[in-house]
Amino acid sequence: MTQLPAVFTERTRLLMGDERFERYLKSFEEEVPVSIRLNPSKRLEVRGERLEVRDGEQVPWCREGYYLKQRPNFTFDPLFHAGCYYVQEAASMFLDEVLRQIVGDCPCCEERSGLQRDSPPRALDLCAAPGGKSTLLRAALPEDCMLYSNEPIRNRASILLENVTKWGYPNHIVTNAYPKDYRKSKMKFDLIVCDVPCSGEGMFRKDPATIGEWSPQQVEKCRQLQREIVSDAWACLSDGGLLIYSTCTFNTKENEENIRWICSEFDAEVVPVSTKPEWNITGSLLEGFDEPVCRFIPGISRGEGLFLCVLRKEMRNEKLEMRNGRAAKGNHGDCPRCEKRSGLQGDCPRDLHLPKAETLYENLPQVELSYQEAMKFLRGEALMLPADSPCGIVEVCFWGHPLGQVKNIGSRANNLYPKPWRIKTTHIPTDYEAILRHT
Repeated sequence: MTQLPAVFTERTRLLMGDERFERYLKSFEEEVPVSIRLNPSKRLEVRGERLEVRDGEQVPWCREGYYLKQRPNFTFDPLFHAGCYYVQEAASMFLDEVLRQIVGDCPCCEERSGLQRDSPPRALDLCAAPGGKSTLLRAALPEDCMLYSNEPIRNRASILLENVTKWGYPNHIVTNAYPKDYRKSKMKFDLIVCDVPCSGEGMFRKDPATIGEWSPQQVEKCRQLQREIVSDAWACLSDGGLLIYSTCTFNTKENEENIRWICSEFDAEVVPVSTKPEWNITGSLLEGFDEPVCRFIPGISRGEGLFLCVLRKEMRNEKLEMRNGRAAKGNHGDCPRCEKRSGLQGDCPRDLHLPKAETLYENLPQVELSYQEAMKFLRGEALMLPADSPCGIVEVCFWGHPLGQVKNIGSRANNLYPKPWRIKTTHIPTDYEAILRHT
């Protein structure tokens, strides 16, 4: 049986109440749900027939989300590496429902706001690694919206870049910067997602290692860091813009008390999000705080722990006048590194550039690979392409979906797949259909 810290148990039982807490404890004896989210731009077809998730059950709050009956080894599925779907915890997919309800209520939407824009809307995922919420954002936001996905920690930013690249959408920039760098840049965004670092209480069931990292001191440290991040983010938010605040923890210090602080400090307005009773989403657990917030609790809602709240920045009258006549103040060009275009001052966020093999070549000839060949490519091995394959840079595909590039010199095709992305396993299954049966 999972041993939880005594202080955590005492505090959380008091917070949730006996009934909720007992249901939460019972969830540790249950299977952790496995869920994936399909990429709507990479529909899967075989001989003209669209493939569906086999034996999957749709995640009710996400249009492309599905629960799987069991967890396959995703490493052995080339379609996973091609970005055809993303493995994501179901509660985190609630962002899709939130966006469906609020995007039209954001100043980036001309139809709802009545504002005329001289430049495309912009969104920022400030703490984005490994990329689950960013890839969901990019698929759900308007096509012309420029999305910036940022991660301060360099090695995590590299993982974010890989997942964003494989997801394959335009108008998506990955940066490696601290929130304060964005604040100094004077950039403005219509929508900012702050999935802030937290004490991780909601991940105890999924990742038992997080239990040993928890302490009351860590909760307090996270609370302070979260307020610093939100302060920097709020300075980057356009007037009338929306900020989505989320954590994967239960306690009120990092959740309701921070929301109350944001409302008091920045005169923010909490925006309600509608939910259905059958989703079993819990509201505020802080006495005397009745603002509409959403909390997922394992054993009650079908997913891991999540807290989410949407806040709006006050719209000033002078800002409305400016936006009706010309570009909003601070609504700079799309390139965060080009001062002439953007008018940025101070330290600009540092771009993480895509690997050369992904950026130098367009409209390449394509060669379809078998399953075994695709797995060899993903391991970084050289390939032998069909004799009629053109020489030079060639894009290799599996089921019509690009995996990456090779340089075909005739006698062999040298592998250009980025080394950090290559899979390390030496064993390759022979039956791809067995993989498909679970996805």
